[in-house]
Amino acid sequence: MKKVAVLLAMLSMASLSWAASTERQDVANRLQKAGQVLDAIMAAPDKGIPNEVMESAKCIAVVPTLLKGGFIFGGEGGVGVASCKTGAGWSAPAFFNIGGGSWGLQIGGEDVNLVMVIMNNKGMQEIMSSKVQLGAGADVAAGPVGRQASANTNWKMNTAILTYSRAHGVFGGVTLHGAVITRNKDDMNAVYGPETSTKAVLDGQVKQPEMAQPFISAIHHAMHQAQASGE
Repeated sequence: MKKVAVLLAMLSMASLSWAASTERQDVANRLQKAGQVLDAIMAAPDKGIPNEVMESAKCIAVVPTLLKGGFIFGGEGGVGVASCKTGAGWSAPAFFNIGGGSWGLQIGGEDVNLVMVIMNNKGMQEIMSSKVQLGAGADVAAGPVGRQASANTNWKMNTAILTYSRAHGVFGGVTLHGAVITRNKDDMNAVYGPETSTKAVLDGQVKQPEMAQPFISAIHHAMHQAQASGE
């Protein structure tokens, strides 16, 4: 009986280790895809996130793939990553889920990318919380499109979060009123452990994991590109 118990314990530990390894690989793939999405959007010559918006960003959040539905967002959702600007650069990524709500831009298909640009301290505090409803706890609006946004100053006023989507090469601002962002416990636990808060990660208190490099590099590249284009 003791041998059986030991064997079962070993199998259980091996199963947990395999599950944790699989979860970390899934997270690494998501971070890589998020970096690719941001690179692709910033590479668009005419339509993209304006340079002034990117330069003013407090945080950048990317959902590489939204789950397919009747529309872009038919009561389903996706899994995303976010990083915030700190005194020492960009933070390690935090992981979140997004679901529910009503989308202002409805495009069929499953290959849909979402980018959220957090513009002020209020938006930053909201994104650091364990749960926030866009349009309720945080002011959200479809982001302006085009390399120059100076002609449209509405986004500079009180908008905490500007949102964009891309589907099959079509890019534009998208409204996400009512969508709920929550902490992705599985991804956070797999990378940082259960005791690490989203706020601690986005505040810069946590060291960047190696797997975050593709996403963080894409943010640095986007910022450099925006600054170079604005000069």
